[in-house]
Amino acid sequence: MYKRVIIKMSGEALKGKTEFGIDPKTVSKYAKEIKEVYDLGVEVGIVVGGGNIWRGKLASDMGMDRSQADYMGMLATIINGLALQDALLKLGVPTRVASALEVNQVSERYIRRKVLKHLSEGNVYIFVGGTGSPYFSTDTAATLRAAELNADAVLMAKNGVDGVYNKDPRKHKDAVKYDKLTHQTLINDNLQVIDLTAASMASENNIDLVIFDIEKEGNFKKAVLKEEIGTIIKEKL
Repeated sequence: MYKRVIIKMSGEALKGKTEFGIDPKTVSKYAKEIKEVYDLGVEVGIVVGGGNIWRGKLASDMGMDRSQADYMGMLATIINGLALQDALLKLGVPTRVASALEVNQVSERYIRRKVLKHLSEGNVYIFVGGTGSPYFSTDTAATLRAAELNADAVLMAKNGVDGVYNKDPRKHKDAVKYDKLTHQTLINDNLQVIDLTAASMASENNIDLVIFDIEKEGNFKKAVLKEEIGTIIKEKL
């Protein structure tokens, strides 16, 4: 069983069946799954995306400056993080929000040693604001936090993606799913399930990546228990 993990959640997963925004029932459902992991005694950090509120493609279509659009995306992750914190607190899970951006009224500033202390004391942490800098994805933010906090794995809970394939399964019926991969294969073959910066950081720091479908009930717990779901990516097989 992994002892300390970073869960990377897609922001789009929080919208449920709505087109945009946050569906409270969906957030509550995922909070219950995270609680199952917490109840195992695992130290849990969470990085959440913002695609349910703000999408990069929309910014591109509008001709926006990339940095400005990325900062808007970081703010969207803060909204999602607060919603998830509320759902976890209602389940009795002590949860703190740490932001890479200064938003002192609603979250604390990310300080590594402070986070390590509170994680060891049984607090779940939700990391928002991405890395605090534009041009980096929340996948990269997740692997960065995992490296800083000495996490065993990043659990990549994907929306509608059940693992890594040799090609897009939505376009190719003969696509083959990998059960296990090395970091180097992921990078060399440019399999694109996460961005190359995140993949390289995981490789350099020997962090396992577990790619699985967020919509399947029980997958969070199965991933922590190292059961065979989705695709696991390791330094050595």
